[in-house]
Amino acid sequence: MTAMEAGARAPGSLWRSEVKATVALAWPMVLTNLGQTAMTATDVMMMGRLGPETLAGGALGSNLYFMLMIFGLGLMLATSPMMASELGRKRHSVRDIRRTVRQGLWQAVLVSIPIWLVLWHGEALLLAMGQEPELAHKAGVYLHWLQWAVLPFYGYIILRSFISALERPGWALVIVFAAVAANACFNWLFMFGHFGFPAMGIAGSGIATTLSSVLMFAGMAVVVLVERQFRRYRLFGRFWRADWPRFWGLLRLGLPIAGILAFEVTIFNAAALLMGLIGAEQLAAHAIALQIASVTFMVPLGLNQAVTVRVGLAYGARDREGVSRAGWAAYVLGVSFMALMALVMVLWPRTLISAFIDLADPANARVIALAVSFLAFAALFQIFDGAQAVASGMLRGLHDTTVPMIYAAIGYWGIGLPLGVVLAFHFDFQGGGIWIGLSVGLASVAILLLVRWLRRDRLPDFG
Repeated sequence: MTAMEAGARAPGSLWRSEVKATVALAWPMVLTNLGQTAMTATDVMMMGRLGPETLAGGALGSNLYFMLMIFGLGLMLATSPMMASELGRKRHSVRDIRRTVRQGLWQAVLVSIPIWLVLWHGEALLLAMGQEPELAHKAGVYLHWLQWAVLPFYGYIILRSFISALERPGWALVIVFAAVAANACFNWLFMFGHFGFPAMGIAGSGIATTLSSVLMFAGMAVVVLVERQFRRYRLFGRFWRADWPRFWGLLRLGLPIAGILAFEVTIFNAAALLMGLIGAEQLAAHAIALQIASVTFMVPLGLNQAVTVRVGLAYGARDREGVSRAGWAAYVLGVSFMALMALVMVLWPRTLISAFIDLADPANARVIALAVSFLAFAALFQIFDGAQAVASGMLRGLHDTTVPMIYAAIGYWGIGLPLGVVLAFHFDFQGGGIWIGLSVGLASVAILLLVRWLRRDRLPDFG
């Protein structure tokens, strides 16, 4: 092989290496995300066995929970690009990584307190939003037990970001799947009252999720304290020591990430609240369709997390070509997968729905028909959902978060939600109108983020 031929093949070899590195980092994250979603799916499945009213009340409660929890999650996720870019600059950095983790945990404690206070009054908030009293009561009971999951979940996310920045996400996978099994067991014990435990119904589901979140954080803490590669960082050493420059740096990076997540997730929460205004059957069908869509979304979400690290490492090393390869490799993988999932939703909707509700029960006929129609709309926005998720991670790796937050506000709340409300209530499209609005909002954000990535050379401090 001549030198010229070797040089001609080098770019292809670099791309193959990047794809392999992205997949190697992403697949444990994808499975970890699927495991976390499996816990929610388990809750939904078991609530469905208690009846449509319980399922609808649980959907209201979980949507209010996520509406608040997701903002703090954005602050926690800022630890990932910060650690990745630091490791790109200095591969064996210890002190700066420890500082980032410590201040991330500080923020977790501080943001959890107001969330607890708000969720404790969840029933009153839902009543003020015009929800049916019975559904609001069930949601309030659920939230009184679910709310305590916030802090341990945040702690788990920070420690997961730490091991992911070191490109060792496998432990998170082991821990989350152990938590899935524990969550199913806790649900079985507390919701239905087995082995002498009281049958607590929907409250038991909240207890199960909280206990599972505690186990996730405890498991991850043991790993970083014991595993040889991690323990040298001494992450919990001198936890009380303040590091205000790092604290405010995380806050500046994290607030726009929190804004992006809040705008994205709360439009789905708002959609659920609007479904509740239309009727319990529409809300129950919406919960099923959204849960199915959430499962497929875990793959581009895992790629989002992986590409943040891969782009962040190249960005810290000031490797322009590396940044480009990392971004595009993840983008193509994410969009391709979501196109395949859209086809599955169109071809086998009833098979997917059967995991959540009894297809043979005549009482569920209306909910099933609505869920099938909602899945058709969900299939339409799968590709855009994957595109916006991965593109957001690409830009996050460049520490570019403020403008994407503005794009999210415009696409979701400026375009998607108003369109959905008009179609649902003015043109009487009902639940279908809400889903059309969600689709258009996702498409708008995906296009804006892609244009931003194509113009990345104009970003401050790039390269």
